[in-house]
Parts: sequence; C-alpha cells; structure tokens
Amino acid sequence: MSKKTSDETPENLDAAEPTEAGKKGAPTPKRSTQVAANKRPLVPNDRKEARQKARAQMAEQRERARIGMANGEERYLPVRDRGPQKRFVRDWIDARTSLSEFMLPFMFLVIVATFIPIPQIQVYGMFALWAFFFVMVVECFLAGFRVRKALREKFGESRVERGVRWYGAMRMIQMRRLRLPKPQVDRGAKVS
Repeated sequence: MSKKTSDETPENLDAAEPTEAGKKGAPTPKRSTQVAANKRPLVPNDRKEARQKARAQMAEQRERARIGMANGEERYLPVRDRGPQKRFVRDWIDARTSLSEFMLPFMFLVIVATFIPIPQIQVYGMFALWAFFFVMVVECFLAGFRVRKALREKFGESRVERGVRWYGAMRMIQMRRLRLPKPQVDRGAKVS
C-alpha cells in the first residue's frame, strides 16, 4: 500500500484531468468526428478573392526575396552564392577595379564601330575586341589564383571550396552595378 499525499485527494484528481476531447480523462473521439473537424474545402467560396490573395502573397514573398538577395542575406541567396567563402570571394572581387568589368560597354562601342562604313575602323575595332578578350582572360586567370591564395590563408589549405576561381572570374566580368548580390564593400576596401 502506498501513502496518499495531500494532493491526491479525489477532489484534486478530478480538477487535474482535462475534459477536452483527445486529452487524458475524456473518451477517445470517433474517427469520423476527427476527420470532420479537419475538413477544409478544396476550393474556397470566393475563388476570385482567393486567387488575388494568393497572388499578393506570392508577389510580397518574391519582393522580399529579391531585396534579400540584393542585400546578400544568406537565406535568400541561390545555392551557388551561399557560404562564407563565396561571400569572401564576392567582397574580394568587389573591392577591386578591374578592366574586365567594362567588357559590356566596350563591346557596345565595337558594335557601333562596325556600323561605320570605313573598313579600317571596323578592322581596328575587331582587333581591339580580341585584344580586350585576351587581357580579360589573363586578368581573370590571375585574379583566380590570387583569390584562391587569399582563401587558403583565411580558411586553411584543405578547406577551400572547388569552383571559387570560376565564381570570382564570372563576378569580375559583370559590371559593378549589375552584380547580384550587390557589392557589400567599397572599392579599395581592405577585405580580410
């Protein structure tokens, strides 16, 4: 036999037991009752209003994601841009001015030059375009090695992710204003 404590009187036991369905002390509800309680209509009564609400919610989510991605918030970034190493590469590239980021305006000038009916200007424009491509490739190649070296110093020799040189080169080719996520550091800033 066990001793009863003062809390185990019959009045206290009844008060402690909940009376809601599904809790201790109440009968188990019938399955049909539970299913009926969880039923929701597949199609809302006012479909037009529901569609407008859904569109508004989706637009709000897309806008929040767009702003978050532009600001570099980790949860809104695509997988290729996530992680501390990718952030370091973005900051390292964004802190420098490179000739490669002026590729698009230069190509536009070459296209305009090809419309000029003087053959010498067209030929010189094409040679200049090829020379610019060569300089751009060399610059991206050298920047890739330098960013990889900086990553090794910061994160360790064996912890450097694959593809960071290519990631840095592709970011370097884009004009600074068109980069996403937007640059978080100023030009000339010390990145560590």
